[in-house]
Formats: sequence, structure tokens, C-alpha cells
Amino acid sequence: MHRIFVKCRIARITTVICAGFCVTAAASAAEAVHPTRISKAQVAGDIFTDYPPVVKTEDGNTTHDVEVFLSKDRQFDAGMYRSGKVRAEIKTPYGVNEYMHFLEGGVTLTSSDGTVTEVRAGDSVVIPADWTGVWDTEGYTKIYVIYSPDGPIE
Repeated sequence: MHRIFVKCRIARITTVICAGFCVTAAASAAEAVHPTRISKAQVAGDIFTDYPPVVKTEDGNTTHDVEVFLSKDRQFDAGMYRSGKVRAEIKTPYGVNEYMHFLEGGVTLTSSDGTVTEVRAGDSVVIPADWTGVWDTEGYTKIYVIYSPDGPIE
């Protein structure tokens, strides 16, 4: 009688077939998933030196973006973001649902119907994916969480 040993990976489970019997083992520690933490020092600004931020300059404004989490399907994202003075007219829907907690500075959000929402350091705000209006700021630092219901975040 021949013994057949087959080892395969399916959905993080290792199955070994041995002479007609199956044995299943838990996923290895290398495949473990862990929470992502932003420490108090990082919230105070260290995050921009602890992680290499994506730095962009456009129309004289420089932004720093540190993404600390992006889901496998790329529809859920979180991190910290710093920006200087910006005035932007959002004419097409915002495109993602975004929760923001402002650590420094703030923003004035004027919705397309004229409603004004003032957000300052210590405040939080949620912008729905279908929001349009004017984003006006002298600068800010925020923690953000983004959900993209229509597909991957680009």
C-alpha cells in the first residue's frame, strides 16, 4: 500500500491528507493579524517621523499623509494627515465616507446648499461620500478613517 502525503494551503488552514485521513492545523504565527495602534506620542506629531509620510506639494500647499492601515480589499483606510492652507471646491461627490478628528487647526465646510460646518481642533466630523461643497482651511492635522463603498481607494 502506498502512503500519499499532500500538504495544501486553503483559507489559512493547513490540511495534511495521510492514508485517507485528514488532519487540520491552525494558521501559522507568520499569518497572524494584529491591531494597528497610534500612540499618544505619534498623535502629538511623532507619526510623521516614525513612518515615512507621502508628501505632496500642489498649488503651494504641502501635505503629509501617513497611512497606518489599508484593508485587503482597499475599501477601508486609516491614518494621520497634515495640510497647509487650502480652498477647494468639491463639485463632484466626495467619493468616500470619511471620519476625521482634528488635532490642530480646523476646516470650514460649506455644503452646496449653503450650510456651514465649522470644525476645530478637538472636534470630529464625518463627510458622506455624496457630499459636495467648499473645503476651506488655514491648515490642520487630523486622524482619518475612510470607507469607500464603491470599490478600492486609489
